[in-house]
Amino acid sequence: MTDELLIEFEPEISQLSLVPSDDGRFEVEVDGDLVYSKLQTGRHAAPGEVAGLVRKKIKG
Repeated sequence: MTDELLIEFEPEISQLSLVPSDDGRFEVEVDGDLVYSKLQTGRHAAPGEVAGLVRKKIKG
């Protein structure tokens, strides 16, 4: 997933952080706004789902 985000959004990304977690958390934020949370959805993201959410957030 990291590769997918870097390939598509390289010009827009100024920082990408991966933070390990013990509680199964997987969250993606764009400019401080939560765009995906495994804790909230109760499932893993589908292929392309996170990229789509990031795309939507970036392009408004």
